Amino acid sequence: MTQTPTDLDRRFMAACIRLSRRHLGQTGTNPSVGTLIVTSGGHGPEIVGRGITAIGGRPHAETVALAEAGERARGATAYVSLEPCAHHGRTPPCAEALVSAGVSRVVAASSDPDPRVSGKGYEILRAAGIEVVPGVLAEDALPVLSSYLIRSAKKRCQVTLKLAVSADGMIGRAAAGQVPITGDVARAQSHVLRAEHDAILVGIGTALADNPELTCRLPGLGHRSPLRIVLDRHARLPVASRLVQSVGDAPLAIATVAPDTETAQVLEGAGVRLLACEEHCGRIALPELLDDLAAQGISSLLVEGGAEVARTFLEEGLADRIVLFESDVVVGANGIAAPFSRATLPGGYVQSGEWLFGADRCFEFTQES
Repeated sequence: MTQTPTDLDRRFMAACIRLSRRHLGQTGTNPSVGTLIVTSGGHGPEIVGRGITAIGGRPHAETVALAEAGERARGATAYVSLEPCAHHGRTPPCAEALVSAGVSRVVAASSDPDPRVSGKGYEILRAAGIEVVPGVLAEDALPVLSSYLIRSAKKRCQVTLKLAVSADGMIGRAAAGQVPITGDVARAQSHVLRAEHDAILVGIGTALADNPELTCRLPGLGHRSPLRIVLDRHARLPVASRLVQSVGDAPLAIATVAPDTETAQVLEGAGVRLLACEEHCGRIALPELLDDLAAQGISSLLVEGGAEVARTFLEEGLADRIVLFESDVVVGANGIAAPFSRATLPGGYVQSGEWLFGADRCFEFTQES
């Protein structure tokens, strides 16, 4: 039996989705899912259990929330941001755990495309007489689940292309190292993006010119710095670079077509991971790299630069999401032109968000489905 969602259902699902964001980029091959167990007492609804997919991917959110709720889960409503899993491993699937706990209703946001789960989780619940209300705020859950959904459908990691553009259409200044384009508030938001992704990528040109660290430098979130990847065909990254010197703070990999060279072996000896890649037209073959990253458990990739790398991801149709910061800063002479602007974005993208961070504007675009 499937019922129409109530305003209360939407309210708790919105809270469930917000909860699920907390472990973005930390759950391995599993999505970051939220679960709330809500009872209807004499004083109104009460949340008696909360759960998020644990860091590393196990246990699942339903298991965590049910453990907190205990016996109070019996007769309660479970809000889940993704259809409960239905396949057996060493532990029973979440759908069966919800049945065993005695919940009376399950309200879900998104269905799971995994063929081991798709629709089967709901079937287990309905067969036990549990009311199922699917598709509640599914669009709101999509930003949190999109990397998992893309990895499931396309067998590659999701790509977010991030760019900061000055008032005169530049992303930096030649031979000047890192040139601030946005203000402190927008830069803090960029670090939030890093914390929410499994990996961050730049080209060797940016790595050599800017000598960045690419870590998350927000108070309390340093431990959430993602895997850093440099597109470095010939393994030219200096051992003295900030990227290599900070390998103890965050993992680092270079994508190279020359993993057996002496320079590559020196980098590996310094703690750098080597990603052996194929080459196409003088460049690293990006589709194959994204496939390989997904196979290694990387579901979300943040591409930060530089101009040529961003342009290539766009030209090859590999940017699923674009986050564009616009600033009032004027770079002036020797500026490096941005590979695109809002006016020159290729077709197939729709604006999905707009924010103001201090004096800077931020626009989000996603590929049309």
